Amino acid sequence: MDWTDRHCRVFHRLLSRHALLYTEMVTTGAVIHGDRKRLLGFDPSEQPVALQLGGSDPDDLATSGRIGEDFGYDEINLNVGCPSDRVKDGRFGACLMAEPALVAACVAAMKRAVRIPVTVKCRIGIDDQDPEIALDALAHAVVDAGADALIVHARKAWLNGLSPKENRDVPPLDYDRVYRLKARLPHVPIIINGGITSIEAAREHLAHVDGVMLGRAAYQEPWRLLDVDPVVFGEPAPHAAMKAALAALEPYVARQLAQGTRLHAITRHLVGAYHAVPGARAFRRHLAECGVKPGAGIEVLREAVAMVEDRVPASALV
Repeated sequence: MDWTDRHCRVFHRLLSRHALLYTEMVTTGAVIHGDRKRLLGFDPSEQPVALQLGGSDPDDLATSGRIGEDFGYDEINLNVGCPSDRVKDGRFGACLMAEPALVAACVAAMKRAVRIPVTVKCRIGIDDQDPEIALDALAHAVVDAGADALIVHARKAWLNGLSPKENRDVPPLDYDRVYRLKARLPHVPIIINGGITSIEAAREHLAHVDGVMLGRAAYQEPWRLLDVDPVVFGEPAPHAAMKAALAALEPYVARQLAQGTRLHAITRHLVGAYHAVPGARAFRRHLAECGVKPGAGIEVLREAVAMVEDRVPASALV
């Protein structure tokens, strides 16, 4: 939330043709009562893109899913994994791991409302739950309700005693638990998530599961995404190097500036484009210092790109 917005996704799509992109989580209340164009509008170049919803009322989720489908999204994803306090207080996110029957009812309602895939993103358990029991209970409930895939963050969510930031690293990840779920449900697409920091690590997981979701690694080190298509899909990346991708982004930036978008709203997603190559620090500094100035234009991005050597660090795959 507050990170992977439409500008970020347009940039990421220039790095991989085939990766499925996800929106930040949007609550059903916001979808139904808020500014839908601002919340749900996206550039066609982002597709395929999935809308991630937060909520626990089956009727509201069905309505929100239908709205998302009408906007042109390729998938509706129900988040049952976010541990933040504001999510818990609203009775959605990871706290729903304790109510598999309700989650199943939500999935069933969305499946009746839309023609596109409906998926669920969850944890392996919460608090004192036994992950062997809790994950199977949720998985079987939502699959029986028609869920088309499960995305499993391979870590428990602690709703009491840990902050969401602490919960990013504690308790330990348990990838084997997700592998066992896949073995138990061979006919169900299972996607693994949590702590995966490279494309090579993702490829290793693909020996056990059907897909891999990257979160922080994709955002903080987007240069890694240039390896997704060649390493995972066996096809060339859309652009051979980051400078070409950033040049391809310029028409979008120009359109957005003409519509009143501030440059920083876009360039804040680019600061990790380069890492451990000459000029990377100068690139980041120039975007951070000049991109925020009132009236900053596309020349700021061009100046930043000119400061950096265009090559991928040797550590890209590891």
